[in-house]
Amino acid sequence: MITDKQIKDIEKKALAIRRTIIEMLAEAKSGHTAGPLGMADIFAALYFHVLKHDPKHPDWNERDRLMLSNGHITPVRYAAMAHAGYFPLSECLTLRKFGSRLQGHPERERLPGVETTSGPLGSGLSQASGYAYAARMDEKTFRVFCLMSDGEQEEGNTWEGAMFAGKYRLTNLTAVMDRNNIQIDGNTEDVMPLEPLADKYRAFNWHVIEIGGHNITEFIDACDEAKSIKEKPTLILAHTTPGKGVPSIENDYRWHGNPPGKGPTDKVPADKQKETFLKELEETQI
Repeated sequence: MITDKQIKDIEKKALAIRRTIIEMLAEAKSGHTAGPLGMADIFAALYFHVLKHDPKHPDWNERDRLMLSNGHITPVRYAAMAHAGYFPLSECLTLRKFGSRLQGHPERERLPGVETTSGPLGSGLSQASGYAYAARMDEKTFRVFCLMSDGEQEEGNTWEGAMFAGKYRLTNLTAVMDRNNIQIDGNTEDVMPLEPLADKYRAFNWHVIEIGGHNITEFIDACDEAKSIKEKPTLILAHTTPGKGVPSIENDYRWHGNPPGKGPTDKVPADKQKETFLKELEETQI
């Protein structure tokens, strides 16, 4: 049973992760802002409570595997890993630079602790399903987590993975979908309507849990529930706010693929975006 103090500690980690995301994106002058900020609470919960892992031994055989399908939100993963001790926090400022281990999409052979290379949307759930199936064949006890976006549900490969996982009843697989309702060209329901998402996964023999993606207790409880489900994989459908913590950019799809200093200027001038966003982030915590 998680305590109130543990929840508060994870919330503090999420704030620190958001701060790092803004700083590293502003330094890189390229990258995605809305999605990483929106997933900070979930990544904080994963790396500081849910996952079985060891930053000092990233290749530990019994570790849980985290597959990031929507690789463009990798700044949140890098920030969470740095705060968890996988590499120095200062390395976050090398994001997207030539020779850096922290590329714009994660590369498995560059950074210990990254399980798969991702970039093309829609492939992560198939990769995770195959990995979970192989783990069961080998009688391994670790769990496989697949983080994915709502926009990539438009990709056919996602549904091939969903069918495979449902058919083979991969109980060791937990998928977490960032349901933030935006993608690079607009709102998901305008670009390509996705609803009813939960019912679609249930039809593919998945157990579905819908949560508020910024409620850390709800997310941890959902992960615990997933462990108890027999004969089905689990989807945690996390309703999140893109750009969470920075009111100037919350729910604005234009910040899907823009970093501070390069984004829309109708609310904040480009040269003031980094400092304004950091200030807003602190103010939302008061």
